[in-house]
Amino acid sequence: MSSALRPLRDTDFAADAPTVARALIGATLLVNGVGGVIVETEAYDASEAASHTHRGLTPRNRAMFGPPGHAYVYRSYGIHWCLNFVCREDGHGAGVLIRALQPTQGLAQMRQRRSLPADARASAHHDRLLCSGPGRLGQALGITLAYYGLPLDAPPFAVLAPAADDTSVISGPRIGISRAQELPWRFGLAESRYLSRRF
Repeated sequence: MSSALRPLRDTDFAADAPTVARALIGATLLVNGVGGVIVETEAYDASEAASHTHRGLTPRNRAMFGPPGHAYVYRSYGIHWCLNFVCREDGHGAGVLIRALQPTQGLAQMRQRRSLPADARASAHHDRLLCSGPGRLGQALGITLAYYGLPLDAPPFAVLAPAADDTSVISGPRIGISRAQELPWRFGLAESRYLSRRF
């Protein structure tokens, strides 16, 4: 982890979801020291039907209506824990789903959590799949409901600003949803081999 990377604060998440989702490409995400570079995100907002907040506040989505710069965790298909970053002002209901990382730290621990081969030769092939997709990412980082609502600028989280200002970001429609599919709110690091799916 480079000492030159600036930790992100709650004010960095106060913008609208698409702006934050784009800005997070190239940022570093660590959970208990395990993680890597964010290469794919999706934005969600209460104004559109694909968001968990579209129909209002519920016990499940209350963290997403909370202050920016906190974690919103939910279980997808009853199997995978997914990690989101809350954004915009308190009470609005917006967030960014972290879809994929390029793993850089704690790879052995991630491989163990994902039940992938530990030897170097096999790992070179499988490491691309460690955090490729929100379910895999959640498993690799050890995300559970215990992280629900926690601030992103304090342990176990560390979210660090991108090292370069000229990160090449591409965008397109979100995937895995049945509503508001026309919105180009999926963002990715151009030509990254760690994306969950090609743009």
